[in-house]
Amino acid sequence: MQGNMMDVQLTVPTILERIRTQYAGREVVSLLVAGRDEQGNPVPHKHRTTYGQVADRARRLAGGLLGLGLTKGDRVATLAVNSFRHLEAYLGVPSAGLVLHTVNIRLHPEQIAWILNHAEDRVLLIENVFAAMIPAIKAACPHLEHILVLGPTPQPIPLPGVRDYDTFVQESEALTRYPDLDERDAAAMCYTSGTTGNPKGVVYTHRSTVLHSLASAPKDGLNVGEADTVLPIVPMFHVNAWGLPYTCAMYGAKQVYAGVFADGRSVATLLQDEAVTITAGVPTIWMGLLAELDRAAQAGQPYVLGGLERLIVGGSAAPEAMIRAFQTRHGLSLLQAWGMTETHPLGTASGVPYGVDASSDEAFTLRAKQGRTVPLIELDLLDDQGQRLPHDGKTMGRLIIRGPWVASSYFKGEGQSNFFDLDGQGWFDTGDIATLDERGYMHIQDRAKDLIKSGGEWISSVDLENAIMAHPAVNLCAVIAMDDPKWDERPLAVVTPKPGQSVTHDELISFIAPRFAKWWLPDATVLTDSIPIGATGKILKRELRDQYRSYSSTQGLVTPAAPDRSE
Repeated sequence: MQGNMMDVQLTVPTILERIRTQYAGREVVSLLVAGRDEQGNPVPHKHRTTYGQVADRARRLAGGLLGLGLTKGDRVATLAVNSFRHLEAYLGVPSAGLVLHTVNIRLHPEQIAWILNHAEDRVLLIENVFAAMIPAIKAACPHLEHILVLGPTPQPIPLPGVRDYDTFVQESEALTRYPDLDERDAAAMCYTSGTTGNPKGVVYTHRSTVLHSLASAPKDGLNVGEADTVLPIVPMFHVNAWGLPYTCAMYGAKQVYAGVFADGRSVATLLQDEAVTITAGVPTIWMGLLAELDRAAQAGQPYVLGGLERLIVGGSAAPEAMIRAFQTRHGLSLLQAWGMTETHPLGTASGVPYGVDASSDEAFTLRAKQGRTVPLIELDLLDDQGQRLPHDGKTMGRLIIRGPWVASSYFKGEGQSNFFDLDGQGWFDTGDIATLDERGYMHIQDRAKDLIKSGGEWISSVDLENAIMAHPAVNLCAVIAMDDPKWDERPLAVVTPKPGQSVTHDELISFIAPRFAKWWLPDATVLTDSIPIGATGKILKRELRDQYRSYSSTQGLVTPAAPDRSE
């Protein structure tokens, strides 16, 4: 027996229609580049528009793109910062039956060209601050037929097919009837960061986009509603800014975009001036913000952020010390979330469960984990033989995931080894090593490739990093494996001290020793001015491993004894 409910397609135009008909007056605020100062730094200009205007321009963009001869499934790339124009593309491109392809602006130009060619993009929407790249992109990407420049350009670019985006939108007829779309049609695509080999494309459907937006908003998820003002600092080129532009539009939240202005002072000012209630970014963003909040408080001119309910952190693990610092020094709650390009991205969120005192040590420990799954997502752990492992909070295993917004394959069928069936169900192997406890809290121990195997036993670099970064003199830390003739691999700590401070290996080891078995402790510490950060805000451990793989503890700040395995 089947039910008798309507079979309504879940498509992006339903989100576009909601902002057009229900939330037309809600604001969208963008910091745009208005020029350069004498030192060459960008000067901000605050642009204000409304959902109603965004909806009208998104429908004009959709109509204009179809007027160029594009057909269902054609790819439209963006090389752009967070702004109202990018939001128009988020809504307008999929609503035309086309596929929005957001490209990472921080990649090397050759890799950008490779991705544009691999996706076979026909149209590119490019930020005016990147206009100098257009001739090289045109020459390297034969599939590109049209380029629309977002924002005024200093001078016209005398190349065929290059036009001004605002003029194009203004002169286009708005789409009055959306094409017939199947909810399983492609709506958007993102490429993985390509830390090993070439990036791989992940194609999101209309259905996955709508379901992700519905499931990410509730209180125990990201807690987004119409009364909120949301500042997604996470780039719109990175996994759809964690889905927040769609989620905010679906629920009517005001959106604020920082563009290229992601330094601590700019972010703090924007949070204050726009009365932001929810913001989201990677740990490096929050480190900069924390430093600025501390500076302002010490100067007796603290920012007024009373309405800021939560800072969402993802991309890499947030140290418990940073979570505590925001809470105890500034009364701000840092919520950890986890996901991947392959999971659209939200998989888990780490709130404090019912019955636990939010100010207790237990609460901070739980908030430092990646959290529990949002509805419709399932997690499990496997050993190297593919057998399920217990969810006891201690046993580490390969983290696998399934759900209605989790990828089942990569674009063009590449990299299929991550996808497999288990007991008749499809799963994705995340490449993370994690634990799951009895309450469902997931805790990432490491990426599989970043685990340190010493004498046949695993050491989590993430746990060591978070502990070391709690030291008051440490700004950033990466723990990697270095070769060892006896133990195969031993942990090496690479540390950047805070400005004007210093720290020794002995001081760091004494600081973290109470938390770990002796054989876990790093054999050496390297102090450095900088640690390489990738295009998505993550530490580039592969570069560090290449640099320090043959490093010896005898070269470190101290030469400790062989690791004590008595514990």
